[in-house]
Amino acid sequence: MARAGFQEILRQALDDLPELFRQALENVAVVVEDWPPDWLLDELEIPPDETLYGFYHGVPLPERSVSLTGNLPDKISIYRGPLVEDFPDPVELRRQIRMTLLHEIGHYFGMDEEDLGRIGYE
Repeated sequence: MARAGFQEILRQALDDLPELFRQALENVAVVVEDWPPDWLLDELEIPPDETLYGFYHGVPLPERSVSLTGNLPDKISIYRGPLVEDFPDPVELRRQIRMTLLHEIGHYFGMDEEDLGRIGYE
């Protein structure tokens, strides 16, 4: 899938979020990147036969304090290459882009993998 089509699906997933969540994400950049960087896969100890669809870069909301200044803005990276490769069916790709976005938003709100698994966004 071309980058423009992928970005449109992601934009639609963002637009479909409830207004309360969209407002909370005003200072979070959601970007499409082609592939996760090797250094990140190494840091997260992702095995060579696995990959990453998205990643939240930042300090989760519950861990912030008033003394937290000087940090870069938060960012959610959605990795187009692995998603397109693993989900060739357009309907499944659309669903997985949405799931990946919601998973990373969960991290922004302070949810860990166990929390996300309980609500179906593992």
